[in-house]
Amino acid sequence: MATINLESFVAENHKLREIRAIVNSILVDCQPEFELMYSKIGRPSIPPEQLLRALLLMVLYTIPSERRLMEHVRYNLLFRWFIGLDADEDVWDVTVFTKNRDRLLEAEVARLFFEGVKSHAKARRLMSEDHFSVDGTLLEAWASFKSIQPIRSKDDDSDGPPKPGGSNPDVDFKGQTRTNDTHRSVTEPDARLARKGKGKEAKLCLSGNVLMENRNGLIVDAEVLLVEGNHETEAALALLKDHAHKNSTVGADKLYDTTEFVTGCRALRITPHVSQNNKNRASRIDGRTTKEPGYEVSQNKRKRIEEIFGWMKTVGGLRKLRYRGRRRVNWIFLFCSAAFNLVRIVNIARQAA
Repeated sequence: MATINLESFVAENHKLREIRAIVNSILVDCQPEFELMYSKIGRPSIPPEQLLRALLLMVLYTIPSERRLMEHVRYNLLFRWFIGLDADEDVWDVTVFTKNRDRLLEAEVARLFFEGVKSHAKARRLMSEDHFSVDGTLLEAWASFKSIQPIRSKDDDSDGPPKPGGSNPDVDFKGQTRTNDTHRSVTEPDARLARKGKGKEAKLCLSGNVLMENRNGLIVDAEVLLVEGNHETEAALALLKDHAHKNSTVGADKLYDTTEFVTGCRALRITPHVSQNNKNRASRIDGRTTKEPGYEVSQNKRKRIEEIFGWMKTVGGLRKLRYRGRRRVNWIFLFCSAAFNLVRIVNIARQAA
């Protein structure tokens, strides 16, 4: 019986070779955490290293579901090589794969993996520790408008009359006023109605927030929050508090030209290089900030954060979320951030070669 060497099927200059080398070095450091996750007795489970590599392929190749991922692994030799499966090895059942993925969620492995990628970038001196940019984006939730129902009190146990139309009834929204204070999605309670701007339609969303360093456009940290209050400002200040130091700068768009954000940055001894919002109001920063030599540089660099959101939503598959619950969405958002950094690190290395 002939033995298939998967290594020979992968081109020498394939980008996945460099990504796999980085991932393998990170997974070695994650091994103590993996040992705690899995019992040494009972039926063998999916090795967490292979599980993470498979999830990474799901992000990098925009695969929409675990079931479709299993189909790709079944016939794609490149995927088998990257994951670490032999050519004749059985592919996992999709239900088993999903349950093991949830085990990674409980163990906060996405954060561990993200920090490993970031440490690798720091070791290569690719990340700035002085100059940052911050921004947020709306992530469309996996829920329909038909799932929005009035918020009932705890004492209200009545389900009301049965609605015609089965599980997908016809619903007439005309004349109804729906707000986040009075209504909630029954399928995705963490989602909130939000719109990108005036004249845009409202959608059920969560808020994805990113802190980027300005040297090479790598993600320093990421977090998903509920769309409530000044969620973007609160997320930005929290991320800066954890990662920036005094005398750092942070670039941001007009949305962050607010008293809360500017005073919050200055309380942290961080210079807010925000874009001025002078429309029918006075900007919260003045010439003392805008005349600094680094202000224009920050304004040019901050635009690269849109590249991150664009990659996440097109390649990473986050244009329409496939997961429900803020905690689970935060897991995949952070994991997608790690995948973006991996691709960016490899591209930087190739440009420098």
